[in-house]
Amino acid sequence: MTTPTATGPDQAILPGRHTTPGRHGAGLAVAVLSAASFGLSGSLARSLLDLGWSPAGVVAVRILGAFAVLLVPCLLALRRMTPPTGRQWGRLVAYGVVAVALAQLCYFSAVQYLSVGVALLLEYLAPVLLIFWHWISSGQRPRASVFLGAALAVLGLVFVLDLRSGVTLNPVGVLWGLGAAVCLCAYFVLAEGNSSGTAVGPLLMTTVGAGVGALVILAVGVTGVLPLVTRTGTTVLAGAQVGWWLPVLLLIGISAVLAYLTGIVAVRRLGSSIASFVSLTEVIFAVVFALVLLSQQPSVSQLVGGALVLAGIAVVQRREA
Repeated sequence: MTTPTATGPDQAILPGRHTTPGRHGAGLAVAVLSAASFGLSGSLARSLLDLGWSPAGVVAVRILGAFAVLLVPCLLALRRMTPPTGRQWGRLVAYGVVAVALAQLCYFSAVQYLSVGVALLLEYLAPVLLIFWHWISSGQRPRASVFLGAALAVLGLVFVLDLRSGVTLNPVGVLWGLGAAVCLCAYFVLAEGNSSGTAVGPLLMTTVGAGVGALVILAVGVTGVLPLVTRTGTTVLAGAQVGWWLPVLLLIGISAVLAYLTGIVAVRRLGSSIASFVSLTEVIFAVVFALVLLSQQPSVSQLVGGALVLAGIAVVQRREA
């Protein structure tokens, strides 16, 4: 089946974004891999938090470690490519500050006032916000099925995050949660890199983003806004006693390096709008990993929610398949 070369305003998912079937399928696979890698971070972080680490300590080690892993390959790659322009450096710094550092700071600030489920739901309103962003920036109204898919996905998140009890809506927390959603939108828009001449390679973007983001997190920790606490010792992962270094290595290698690199590739193959909806599967993967690594049993409502999220994603991207 061929992809149309033009669509009317009522048909567009992401105006101006069309991919071949093969490229779209590969993009979906990479996007799911990225979501799974990000989804693993919750269980790994939980094992470190149980050991006495602070949330900001986990984030700082995660992205600082990613920067250390990627620095040498990035420097070697830079020797074979044209140095970034001033506009490209500006995009790289913005990606590190907003998409890497502020997104996590806003989320952790939100959970100080809200339940984790509500904070996650607010953050994952980002795909819905992106629909309106592309609508305003392009002047083309998305298809009705896009709004239907968005509604299904958000409803599914409500079930997956099990928001039936303990819901609090502190106004300060809601603002932080919405701030996290805006930062997540920025992650997809900046990663897409299709504005005139500002796109850079995924390796350089991830390396600089991690370095800049780590500096911001460390600065916030030094000023005392968020405590930076790390500990050594043993913790429990997949029912076994393991050294603290194992979840740290997995957090850096899989949930940072692999997750961010594949995330950028996926956004550039699918476009920010569709990639953002596929990223919602991160919540489903988080539930699965919690079952495998932390023995946290999912409820029937969470399974129903996962099905609704997948249905919403299918509805949003079905014309591109």
